[in-house]
Amino acid sequence: MAKVTRDDVARLAGTSTAVVSYVINNGPRPVAAGTRERVLAAIKELGYRPDRVAQAMASQRTDLIGLIVPDARQPFFAELAHAVEQAADERGKMVLVGNSDYRDEREVHYLRAFLGMRVSGLILISMGPSEAAAAEIDAWDARVVLLHERPESIDDVAVYLDDIGGAERITRHLLVDHGYPYVACMGGIESTPKSGDPVTDHVTGWRRAMAEAGLPTEGRLFQALYDRYDAYRVALDILAGPQRPPALMCATDDQAFGVLRAARELRIDVPGELAVVGFDDVKEAVLTDPPLTTVGSDRQAMARAAVDLAIGDPENGQGERLRQFPVALKIRRSCGCGG
Repeated sequence: MAKVTRDDVARLAGTSTAVVSYVINNGPRPVAAGTRERVLAAIKELGYRPDRVAQAMASQRTDLIGLIVPDARQPFFAELAHAVEQAADERGKMVLVGNSDYRDEREVHYLRAFLGMRVSGLILISMGPSEAAAAEIDAWDARVVLLHERPESIDDVAVYLDDIGGAERITRHLLVDHGYPYVACMGGIESTPKSGDPVTDHVTGWRRAMAEAGLPTEGRLFQALYDRYDAYRVALDILAGPQRPPALMCATDDQAFGVLRAARELRIDVPGELAVVGFDDVKEAVLTDPPLTTVGSDRQAMARAAVDLAIGDPENGQGERLRQFPVALKIRRSCGCGG
């Protein structure tokens, strides 16, 4: 059976191959509703399937968007990746996902691989790109959107949150609204903190709120990986020690989940003996016991903005380079509130 071509579709629809292309690619020129219906009917009748490889070779771009995440197993990144996939699908794009595992060399590996595939755009979720990653981005003629962060090392477009402000607000809620004598913080592993790393910004916000209250932070910052498993291990030592804090702000919800598990195991009442708050507002936060007070954001809106910036959508902020999204406190019971 002969392969159906675009010429065949145009002939049956009574139009040009250019118009068929506009219908298939949803642009770049508009097509009248009646003509579009004829083209779609011809495609269906003939069983035409566009040759995406040929299209990519002709345009030097594919209908793919590359997405690099630190660890798709973590709830926040999983939810953010899903939102990006939904936004890309709405725009006729598909998403390729790579996990950097928080390793600079893996990040560079996926940058080279995805940009070498001539993706339409690339979205990078990183905890602070390395110099090698920055050099790789500069070497390619492609737009790279930094999502969830705004590092100073890369002069590119970024979609990010008010991480410092969010951490200040939730720390202030514990100090002022509840009157806890001080708030400890569980941050990340600070051996090589990077500018623009959201977790580093969460620690910065905590420090500012503590300083505003006239409270010291020395000895009150604890280090753990960003996941619940290492946070659980670290929390066992903190909570079983003689200097157990009255309140603990975790830089991620996943860390807070580990702290809640450690508190339950040690029979420490939350929030009666220990207030715990997180940052991210992943869906699981409402299911913990007690439900977790945290800092939330509109991930769907952030994902749509990142996709539009990645593909250069002229109607959705192509000229913008930086887009900061606000955060909101999600008050539940783990901080001591009744809600």
